[in-house]
Amino acid sequence: MKKSLLAAALAALTLAAAPAAQAVTAASFLNTPSPGPSDMTSPGPSEMSGSPSAGEAGKPFGPGCSQLPAEGPGSPADLAGKPLDQALKDVPQLSTLAKAVEAAGLTDQLKSAQDITVFAPVNDAFAKIPKEALAKVLEDKEQLSKIIQNHIVEGRKSQADLAAGTLTTVGGGTLNVTGSGEDYTVNDAKILCGNIQTSNATVYLVDSVLMPEAGASASASASASPS
Repeated sequence: MKKSLLAAALAALTLAAAPAAQAVTAASFLNTPSPGPSDMTSPGPSEMSGSPSAGEAGKPFGPGCSQLPAEGPGSPADLAGKPLDQALKDVPQLSTLAKAVEAAGLTDQLKSAQDITVFAPVNDAFAKIPKEALAKVLEDKEQLSKIIQNHIVEGRKSQADLAAGTLTTVGGGTLNVTGSGEDYTVNDAKILCGNIQTSNATVYLVDSVLMPEAGASASASASASPS
């Protein structure tokens, strides 16, 4: 009888601890990056809601989706079963972003984060930044972390969430989203392919880097060297 009561008590403690453990896992990406607490804010009231699961988010859309493999590594079906960090490596158009994530030390955070949305700049987006300026950013871990955070929002955002409004990034910035059909923009960046699902995130490929200082795209700040 004592053993049965002890087993029941342990089971109850395990169930009670599970939500707390999940909360720590979900918050790990938001709390780990190098910027201080003042750089990290929770989504404000103006942020649009909506966190569909991977199975409810619909098919990828946009003019650039045709560049994704129809099957095998890097295809939508393949990416849906992989964590975000691996998915970035498997999409050829995101190889520069994958290297930036690694240089910023955010690989583990992207792997463990739960239900986030990433506006992922393609290689051509980084190519808009002068090579010397880009090289300096890639060597500045803190600044690079801030830039990457400015492309991430909490919750899986669906196509409907992008019709018109604002999103608050995990870095505390604001992204203005608008569009309809297959034509959507985030600030000045165009969405090339959206609603790409990974096991823990929804990804939208964009054609410009979203800079955190003013929410401007790289095309608008390409002439400015990073500090």
